[in-house]
Amino acid sequence: MSTTQTVLAKLSHIGLNFGQRVILHDVSLEVYPESVLTLIGPNGAGKSTVLKILLGLQAPERGTVWRMPGLRVGYVPQKFHLDRLLPLTVARFIGLNLPRHNAAAVRESAVEVGVEDLLPQAVQSLSGGELQRVLLARALLNKPQLLVLDEPGQGVDVTGLSDLYQLINRLKLVHGYGVLMVSHDLHLVMAATDQVLCLNQHICCSGQPEAVSRHPEYLRLFGDLRPAGLAVYTHHHDHQHDMHGCIVPLPAAQQEHKHG
Repeated sequence: MSTTQTVLAKLSHIGLNFGQRVILHDVSLEVYPESVLTLIGPNGAGKSTVLKILLGLQAPERGTVWRMPGLRVGYVPQKFHLDRLLPLTVARFIGLNLPRHNAAAVRESAVEVGVEDLLPQAVQSLSGGELQRVLLARALLNKPQLLVLDEPGQGVDVTGLSDLYQLINRLKLVHGYGVLMVSHDLHLVMAATDQVLCLNQHICCSGQPEAVSRHPEYLRLFGDLRPAGLAVYTHHHDHQHDMHGCIVPLPAAQQEHKHG
């Protein structure tokens, strides 16, 4: 967490339902400069929805969203689809639809993430790891204060995952921006994050990686996974945890939903 305690963005008691289905219940978080906050949890836990709400792409039914006025955000989405018939070089893609960009700025961003040699290549020819770095370069082009990454390890082989997370952490230190990231690559990302929030519609546990990795809820989920393993699991409880790790019982209606 940043020593300045400047808050870049904040969610307070966010709730969202789709019909009778609970998507998020009483979720709160804060993102700080020079700090990486990583969301973990099972598929369908609401992690990507949290990012969309923070970015203003999805409205919550309950709770409040606050972003620092004028906040510059760089965003790498979970899924990216590009027409394979569209002729587009990496250089053109990085600078696409961004105001006041120029070749020097595109190259500078590409150099920062180590893809400068790919600039003349077609985007369609990139490997999964190369594409993720190009998407990161594009997100960095407008000098963001907050970097939002939804599963940045998708399509990256195990060898490249550690390098990618180290790169994200190094860039955070150089530029001082905050990072909010969703990841399933738990054993690798834990070394490159400052705060972890375990989500399953509600906050299960949160805190520094070392503390979270010893938390009973985390161990229930991930304790038997091998390093670099992917998370495949189910998760049920009749309680939640606040941002300090204290147990808070779920309302009766929520308990019935969980066990019904």
